[in-house]
Amino acid sequence: MTYFVTGATGFIGRNLVELLLEREGTIYVLVREGSKGRLEELRNRWGTDERRVVGIVGDLSQPGLGVSDEDAARLRGDIDHLFHLAAVYDMTADAESQRLANVEGTRHMVELAEAVEAGRVHMVSSIAAAGLYRGVWREDMFDEAENLDNHPYFRTKHDSEAIVRRECSRPWRVYRPGIVVGHSETGEMDKIDGPYYFFKLIRRLRNAVPQWIPMIGVEGREINLVPVNYVTKAMDHIAHLEDLDGKAFHLTDPSPRTAGEVIDIFARAAHAPHSSARIPPVAVEALAPLLSGLAMVPPLGQVADSVLSELGIPRSVLTYITYPTTFDSRQAQAALRGADIRIPPLEAYADKLWDYWERHLDPDLFRDRTLVGAVRGRAGAVGGVTQVIEQQIPDEALRLVRRVLGTVSLEKAVRGRVVMVTGASSGIGHSAVLKMADAGANVLLVARSAEKLEEIRSQIEEGGGTAHVHPCDLSDMDDIDRMADEVLAQHGHVDILVNNAGRSIRRSVALSYDRFHDYERTMQLNYFGAVKLIRGLLPVMRERKIGHIINVSTIGVQTNTPRFSAYVASKAALDAFTRCIASEIVDDNVHTTIIYMPLVRTPMIAPTKMYRRFPTITPEEAADMICEAVIHRPKRIATPVGTLGQILYAINPKSIDYILNSAYKLFPDSRAARGDQGEVLSTQTTNEEASREQVAFAYLMRGIHW
Repeated sequence: MTYFVTGATGFIGRNLVELLLEREGTIYVLVREGSKGRLEELRNRWGTDERRVVGIVGDLSQPGLGVSDEDAARLRGDIDHLFHLAAVYDMTADAESQRLANVEGTRHMVELAEAVEAGRVHMVSSIAAAGLYRGVWREDMFDEAENLDNHPYFRTKHDSEAIVRRECSRPWRVYRPGIVVGHSETGEMDKIDGPYYFFKLIRRLRNAVPQWIPMIGVEGREINLVPVNYVTKAMDHIAHLEDLDGKAFHLTDPSPRTAGEVIDIFARAAHAPHSSARIPPVAVEALAPLLSGLAMVPPLGQVADSVLSELGIPRSVLTYITYPTTFDSRQAQAALRGADIRIPPLEAYADKLWDYWERHLDPDLFRDRTLVGAVRGRAGAVGGVTQVIEQQIPDEALRLVRRVLGTVSLEKAVRGRVVMVTGASSGIGHSAVLKMADAGANVLLVARSAEKLEEIRSQIEEGGGTAHVHPCDLSDMDDIDRMADEVLAQHGHVDILVNNAGRSIRRSVALSYDRFHDYERTMQLNYFGAVKLIRGLLPVMRERKIGHIINVSTIGVQTNTPRFSAYVASKAALDAFTRCIASEIVDDNVHTTIIYMPLVRTPMIAPTKMYRRFPTITPEEAADMICEAVIHRPKRIATPVGTLGQILYAINPKSIDYILNSAYKLFPDSRAARGDQGEVLSTQTTNEEASREQVAFAYLMRGIHW
């Protein structure tokens, strides 16, 4: 077989050529002079060369497709199948460009087909050729089309199909795909079209409104979506069957969904709120004349156009909400019988379409998000407001709403899940594992002391919970690898990882000049140990498309407290690592949370005796912060004081340095930090117990470790 394909570099065309390459024969493709580089890229994608896929220079706008006389003579009598896919598939294109490409381009294709004596012509039309026909449109219908002048796309697709039917003497077949969406297995798509126009609205709703908020939607009429791989497989199969010439085939979904159902399916795929009730199409159509009349009023029409423009929704696309045509596809289904080519339900691949759009096609990926861009108003009025809602409302507010409504709980979040907590032998970790085990989690206890972990496991099992002991020295990289392998071998995966284990050192830099190991020890456990463990468990989380990593940081990262340069730096490194990987793993449904923990009364702060009179939270309260992270999966959890300190330092860091310098002088190094030979700086007191001034300052800056 020898093939000639127009539009081979387009979305449908390149998928069709990929299938034709599975058959024997040479494939000639029409390519403009300036698009040879694109063809070479596609050859690499297809895994072939110029001997199998031959470029024929031409132009859709020229008679005979602009193919030279020499090439036409060479191809004469040698083309078994000519596939015509080149066209403008864009509801937003102007009428003249659509006429030139769709109508005149098809006429020029017929001229070439006659010149090369093509064995069979395959023309890709569209369901748009029916116009806005009311009722069931059969595959043998054509002249019955209605309201073709409602949109240039309807008119040009109908007129281009008419050219093949009336002017082509070669055997022909016509294919009328529904609204073509991305690949049902990979999600790949090349442009915004059809339902994709509503994706931006869905994303904004997702970021502004919790998923559980009930919404009112519009039912609408049937909207016929087909994945590109179904269209090309069906075309390839039908094209090679005998005795089907002179027929049209509807490559449509025999069981289409309504517009409202389609939007809700994609909303679920995006984890956005979806409608709990929909306005029936009869009511919408009854209101249509009124809405059209209001749209004609200049101020209202301008506002509507502005809102639609900012959402990226062309007004013409709204036609599909009340689309009146149902497409019968019995001829196509009969031709495909026994070929195992069928359309999967939209629910089965909607998540793949959404994921691909969000990572490759979302217009906001290319938005200017700088302060200058915001000042210039590039986001527009609606975009500006929604951007504030999306990015500025604190997680704390959303968590409060969820708690008030009672829609979430620790039990719902962890029951049956595998939860690993490091530093589980005492303090915060001990309290956290007790709470989560009591809620039904399968808890993995990690710390150095196997004896202490066994005691905690017994305590959990006596209470009816489930726990497993996995001793590990988290400052030993080899031991972490051993433990991670052991956990995956025994449990298969970890759903939630809580990196709680840590080492704190409170010592001024003046006392650290000859103690570089202070920085090495904190980095070894707080940063390298945590990263090593994450790297061991993360691949399985991503493969399973579920996971949550919670890193317990410190309020010091927000407030830059003096004397904690070793400790805070190690935690800040882990924070930066977490923020960087978050954008890489979010589309694998793996979430990250950083907890900026305030001062907690644990054995770790015991060496600093003045902390005895400082306001602290208990290990149980700290464990509640971890549980909040597990339940709500926020990006961060912080105290108001910590957040305020972070903001003030961002606004005026130099002034904050002077304030912190006062605290540095007020709170001395502890005796443990100074060591037996340590000298006390002249500006500091040697008293280990907290003074009234120190306690007052500590209460003013509650939760910060000084």
